[in-house]
Amino acid sequence: MNRSPVTFTLLFIVALAAACGALAGGAAVFLAVRKSVTPSPISTSISSTNTLPSAPTPTLMVPTPTIVVPTPTMELPTPIVVVPTPTISEPNNDLFLETKTIEITTAITEAVEMISPSVVTVLNLAINGAERGSGSGVIFSDNGYILTNAHVIAGHEALEVVFIDGETAAATLVGSDDYADIAVLQVQPPLPGVASLGNSDILRPGETVIAIGSPLGDFKNTVTVGVVSATGRTVDTGKGYQLEDLLQTDAAINQGNSGGPLVNLAGQVVGLNTLIVRGGSFGGSIAEGLGFAVASNTMGAISKQLIANGRVDRPYLGITWQPVTPRIARVYNLPVPWGIFITNVVDGSAADIGGLQAGDIIVMMDDVPLDGDHPFINVLYSYQPEDTITTKINREGQEQIVTITLGES
Repeated sequence: MNRSPVTFTLLFIVALAAACGALAGGAAVFLAVRKSVTPSPISTSISSTNTLPSAPTPTLMVPTPTIVVPTPTMELPTPIVVVPTPTISEPNNDLFLETKTIEITTAITEAVEMISPSVVTVLNLAINGAERGSGSGVIFSDNGYILTNAHVIAGHEALEVVFIDGETAAATLVGSDDYADIAVLQVQPPLPGVASLGNSDILRPGETVIAIGSPLGDFKNTVTVGVVSATGRTVDTGKGYQLEDLLQTDAAINQGNSGGPLVNLAGQVVGLNTLIVRGGSFGGSIAEGLGFAVASNTMGAISKQLIANGRVDRPYLGITWQPVTPRIARVYNLPVPWGIFITNVVDGSAADIGGLQAGDIIVMMDDVPLDGDHPFINVLYSYQPEDTITTKINREGQEQIVTITLGES
């Protein structure tokens, strides 16, 4: 097939136009894609007048960095020297120190606070008011009854008590008992305090106790603390009888403490401070911490009789006598080592009615021997008036049994 030049020319123009259209479409697609992925828009100018637009040339603007190097400036401070002016002044004694107050309460302090208002100083006075001696005491009744020791008020012509606040009051003697060393006084209300008696039978060695009194008469309401060292002690008075059923304590007791209370941690009076033992019988030994108090149960029993009758009803035998000991027996060549030697019998007394005679030696009352552990007075006072007892005596070297009905002292 022969083609004419005109036909060939037309085909060439069509092909060229198709190519130009393809190029224009691809450029449009490129520009659209570029615009969507380019973060910063770039201005593009396209002019076309029947011509194919050329691809835009991107312009990249890189900022020129500016480095500023600071010129260091060092400023040295001008030193200022202050020379203090010496000043001579007196020392300041006012120290403003922070102090803290802590209130400490213990069973001991509570017991002392409870019992102290009832503790008094007992003054043994002459008729002209001169002080002959002093001791301590404790108020134990709302009626103004005061317990103290019999030896504290011995030989008095007037009595006075000093209360915890320093006030004084005249006191009268209700009654006393030398053999228990207990006396009861009375003052008129109002009273600063009243103590209660505890049960001395339940005390145990090692239990804490507190002694309160007026040692030397000047140090009123002095407090000392110790323990119950032992119970049921017996101490010889040197007067032919013993104080029995005593409490032993190591709480400090001094002259003037006599008659003051021995107190347990419940604030109850469990004893009446009576005596101290400083020395022993072995080579002049000196002892400390040997104090003794009359047990509160004994105090209670004796004080009831003193308040009711003014006296303690004790049995009466009606003799005068001298103790017999192994040493005396050797010196006088007596037939027995222990007992009491009767020097006189009172007419009409229980001893006289029972048949006792001067020169007899009583060696036993019922089944209790009269020896170093069982003094005659203590054995006798274990009975009541009108009791009938059997006594074993030695008369001119021969033992005899005598039955006696005791009288009342």
